Amino acid sequence: MASDNGEEPNIDKNIKYLDIQDEMRDSYLTYAMSVIISRALPDARDGLKPSQRRILVAMNDLNLGASSSRVKCAKISGDTSGNYHPHGDGSIYPTLVRLGQDWVMRNVLIDKQGNFGSLAGLPPAAMRYTEARLSSVAAEMLDDINRNTVDFVPTYDQRNDEPVVLPSKFPN
Repeated sequence: MASDNGEEPNIDKNIKYLDIQDEMRDSYLTYAMSVIISRALPDARDGLKPSQRRILVAMNDLNLGASSSRVKCAKISGDTSGNYHPHGDGSIYPTLVRLGQDWVMRNVLIDKQGNFGSLAGLPPAAMRYTEARLSSVAAEMLDDINRNTVDFVPTYDQRNDEPVVLPSKFPN
């Protein structure tokens, strides 16, 4: 396509030439660091990773306090996935299990019933066979959540809000 003066336009002036190795390294490092910071490291304010926090919030939404009846972990996983966790339920149940293992957590956050694995490395039973509710420690961590004590952000689908951190009364 010729310009008004009959010359061909210089389309190369908008092209930025990059070394592919440098660009891949820089882009990957940026992405990897964002994943580590946003998902893999616990937040120092409440000691929880986003997936752990979402499970506890979903259990709180289900009114699964320390004095309530336990419900199937499949129900907890489904509600967490549907309401808060955009990455599917494949990581939710293993995370829920770890929240109830006293050899993994300093303070057990899940009051469990059923086979939640063992220190010897035996796997937990399927989520349809196990039940859980919040432990008294987790209930304390969530106690003031509805009193404007923490900031909330929209969930992945913009239907709900989720807390940035939990209003913990003690370090976790």
